[in-house]
Order: sequence, then C-alpha cells, then structure tokens
Amino acid sequence: MSAGHHHQLYLPGDSVVHRLPPQCKLLAVFAFALVVVATPREHFWAFAAYAVLLAGVAAAAGVPAPYVLRRMAIEVPFVLFAFLIPVIGLGERTTVLGVSLSVPGLWAAWNILAKATLGVVASILLAATTEPRTILLGAQRLRLPGLLVQIAMFMLRYLDVIMDEMRRMRVARESRGFEARNFRQIPVLARTAGALFIRSYERGERVHLAMLSRGYAGSMPIIQDMTASVRQWGIALALPATALAVLGLTW
Repeated sequence: MSAGHHHQLYLPGDSVVHRLPPQCKLLAVFAFALVVVATPREHFWAFAAYAVLLAGVAAAAGVPAPYVLRRMAIEVPFVLFAFLIPVIGLGERTTVLGVSLSVPGLWAAWNILAKATLGVVASILLAATTEPRTILLGAQRLRLPGLLVQIAMFMLRYLDVIMDEMRRMRVARESRGFEARNFRQIPVLARTAGALFIRSYERGERVHLAMLSRGYAGSMPIIQDMTASVRQWGIALALPATALAVLGLTW
C-alpha cells in the first residue's frame, strides 16, 4: 500500500532516530506530550528543558532548524488565538506597551503557546523521521483498531489520486471558460464536488473488488519486520523519561 514516493513531510536519513521502529517513536511522542501537558504553566525552566530535549532529538536525527521552523506554520491559528486571550480576558489587568491585558489571559496564552509549540515540534520530528505508511504500521503494532488503521492507509494512498482527479476537473472547467468569481458560480462548484464524490466512491468500489479477488480477508499483510528490541525501546523512551524526570524536579 505504498504510494511509491516519500511524503513531503518526511526527511530521508539514516540516523539512529530514523532507524527506530515506528511504534517506539509513536509511544515516545505520546508519552512526551502527556508530560508536557501535565507540567504546571508556572515552571518556565521545565519548558526550556523540554525544548532542549527536542533540539537534541533534532540534532541526532539530522533535522535542520529551518526545516522545523517552516513546518511550524501549522501552529499559526493557535498563536493568533493565544494573542487574543489577554486582550479579551477578564480578571486582573496589567499594562504592557501601553495595552491593557488580562493577567489570567496572559497565563492562559503562555500555557497554550508553550505546550502547543512543544507538541507541534515533537510531531514534526516524528513525521520527518518516519514515513506516513510506517507510522500507520506502528499504530497497528500498538494495537490500535485495525479498521481505523486501514482506512487511514487507504486515505494516505489515494489522497494524491483524488487530488489529481480534482485538478483535471478544474482544468476542464477553465478550458471551457469557467471562472469562479462570485457566488453565482457556486452551483457549478457544487456539481463538481458531487461528481468528484461519485467518482471517488466508484473508484473505492473497484479497488475493494480488486482486493477481494486477490484474497483480501479484512487485514493487510505486513511484509516489513516491525519488531523492536529492548535497546530500541530504551532509546525511544529516553525522551519522555527524561522529560518526566524534569517534571519531577519541579514539584
């Protein structure tokens, strides 16, 4: 079920982080996120220590800082929301650069920004060192529901196919002089979306029948060896274990 090429978020490499089994990295990132969320917002140095840990992982994986920073654009909505909280928040207020801000709002904004940023960076490092299909296989090894994993696999595999179909339909519209300038073009776009849905549904039916004819019985075969050694588990869980030790020192 491979798409035949690397995903744009994946950064090929042969580092110790790249070679770790995906289930180890998934569990490590999940445990690290739990530790970050459990950290009191007042413990600034703990968040700084978490950032240093992630920087160490990035260095070990050979993931450059500009690569991470470019992909942190996904966090922009959270940043905008966090900046609004002190402005519209209630309670005690303070003045910063001539602007009256809510003190509880400032704490809430810091809490969101710090924890969201660390979580996003950890996710970026996971995606940069693990191919999407391998991540899903790792989720399967962690006993996540098999049906959900297979749905995600097919979505990943055929997303580019559906996008190509949508581009062809757009080119066909524009070659006939169509331009979406105002609300009067909405019916045309709606019919296009309906046609795309029908084509996708029919493609899914054909793929399912083709799979059944080849012996599909509800689960996909795993060709790649996904077992993890004790050493690999230890390397992966060193990140959340160290973060947990930092959290313990804050109490």
